[in-house]
Amino acid sequence: MQNHLRHETSPYLLQHVDNPVDWYPWGEEAFRKAREEDKPIFLSIGYSTCHWCHVMAHESFEDPEIAEILNRHFVSIKVDKEERPDVDSIYMAVCQTFTGSGGWPTSIFMTADQKPFFAGTYFPKRTKGRMVGLRELLNLIREKWNNDRELLLDQAEQIIAHLQSGDETGDRTSEAVDGDELIRSAVALYRRIYDRKYGGFGQAPKFPTSHNLLFLLTCYERRGDKSCLEMAEHTLIQMYRGGLFDHIGFGFCRYSTDERFLAPHFEKMLYDNALLILAYCKAYEATVNPLYLEVAEKTGAYVLREMTHPEGGFYSAQDADSDGEEGKYYLFVPEELVKLLGQQEGEAFCRQFDITENGNFEGKNIPNLLKSDYEDSYDDKVLERIRQYRREREFLHLDDKILTAWNGLMITAMCRLYQNSGKQMYLDAAKRADGFIQKNLCDKAGLYVSYRDGKRGVKGFLDDYAAYIFAQLALYGATLDEDYRKRAEQLCSEVRDKFWDQENGGFYLYGAENESLILRPKEDYDGAIPSGNSMMTWNLVRLSQLTGEESYRRQAEEQLNFLGARASRYPVGHGMFLLALLEHEEPAAKVTVVLGEQEEADAFPAKLPPDVAVTLLRNPTAEYPLKDRKTTFYVCKDHSCLPPVNDLSELMNTSKR
Repeated sequence: MQNHLRHETSPYLLQHVDNPVDWYPWGEEAFRKAREEDKPIFLSIGYSTCHWCHVMAHESFEDPEIAEILNRHFVSIKVDKEERPDVDSIYMAVCQTFTGSGGWPTSIFMTADQKPFFAGTYFPKRTKGRMVGLRELLNLIREKWNNDRELLLDQAEQIIAHLQSGDETGDRTSEAVDGDELIRSAVALYRRIYDRKYGGFGQAPKFPTSHNLLFLLTCYERRGDKSCLEMAEHTLIQMYRGGLFDHIGFGFCRYSTDERFLAPHFEKMLYDNALLILAYCKAYEATVNPLYLEVAEKTGAYVLREMTHPEGGFYSAQDADSDGEEGKYYLFVPEELVKLLGQQEGEAFCRQFDITENGNFEGKNIPNLLKSDYEDSYDDKVLERIRQYRREREFLHLDDKILTAWNGLMITAMCRLYQNSGKQMYLDAAKRADGFIQKNLCDKAGLYVSYRDGKRGVKGFLDDYAAYIFAQLALYGATLDEDYRKRAEQLCSEVRDKFWDQENGGFYLYGAENESLILRPKEDYDGAIPSGNSMMTWNLVRLSQLTGEESYRRQAEEQLNFLGARASRYPVGHGMFLLALLEHEEPAAKVTVVLGEQEEADAFPAKLPPDVAVTLLRNPTAEYPLKDRKTTFYVCKDHSCLPPVNDLSELMNTSKR
């Protein structure tokens, strides 16, 4: 018999619909049952491509003994963290308070009024060494709930008080951020934690955190700091050479479990690939090294081939597991490749991609270029044969829900690919995805979080608005279609109305129209995805540049000051904010384009530099007349304006330092 998840559309929740655990989705029905039956709540948060979520599900949630304890003594709730980032944010903070770290699955024990009194991540079914087992933990909490409940309730109140005191809403800061000092201190910290041998920052596991690379590359462009270029390039090259990049099917996996970027955690997330496309495109713009554009295009090819809905939206993720084993889908042994390709071609492929009898990962092989000439492209006909061979294995689970925030990032990435490659298919993909969001994830009330199987999720959060505005500005930059800029402005106004903290500054994660929870977080730290506050800072800076309006300048400076104090404590945790700050301190060229007679915007003789802030005038004015009756470009840079030009190549040269 199926549980209460049977009417949900989330792939993660549906993975648990046949569990013997009587799961409920997050909602009043579950809380009412807990109140009426006087039971504590067991809250389990995860996502559909999470390896350890699968492990805990197979060990415990499919087990009749565990299910019997949960069903008799608890009310059990399942939450997809990607559909409810508000719930995830609050209870991840709870988990970090209890354990000093976090992760998924997140396991929370709480009261019917959502107050947590114990938390952790993965628990094995039975106690193993120092790891307490879920069965023992459930029995202990049941005993405490029945015989020493005041202890649990007091602990819940202490946790909430602790989180409220550390919420950092604080008093509004009126002191302007010292942008130059903050940028310099951030670069110095990046240098300290940079791995000179293997690339990346810090120790394993190593995450891509592409927004940090975007900041460093832009810092090189604007300030000429070659150390920033060195750190970014080495990291990008090593990530591509290693097993983090799928050299057969393309696209990047979630993170590297080792310092060399050889062995990844094999799931693939839409947001990682979007942000990495942006980072490799930026490296191409900074260096004109075709390798970076090649990697970006390969990643785009993977997304268009395997992560795109027939109507244009982008799917969320591919699983790491197949046949119950993480990474099995991606691994090879020499014999199968020689059999597939023939002796000569098979051995050549194995030499190039480090596929040996001994193996480089649990006796098998992750294809990689760490020991090879990574600048030579391999014959795509051979790769296609291996791709087809690999598809005959048990295929990877696809999380096919469409998330507004992640689609905003990928739309931006596709626009950047178009601007750098000139290939129309990328712009077409961006427009189709935007159309999908307009049709399925928007109405007069605003944005929604997710879409799947004909159903929308809950109303949008700050991240959804911030990333979608980011996408609208990217579409405007790629097309100069004023409708995109106007939509970005309209959405910015909605964000101000729904999420802005009038008293203390900054934007809340959830707005007045969203469900009210025990806390109202205001996230500023950039994790795997830039925070909504960081992205809104960039959006406001960009709109200030594009429109010249004083209101956007004031809002941008308010947001810069709000985040500046927080970023100064640990700058490398705020890469997207640093990028916005750098854009504010040292903006790219401001270009006004006046169309010539009977000429359209798409008739420009060459592409515009991607970072310039462009204003399009379809008719000349007294301030911006035509030169020689042709399309004319007015360029302002470094507080000075240059003579108007007709030749876009002149603009290309003057837009760079």
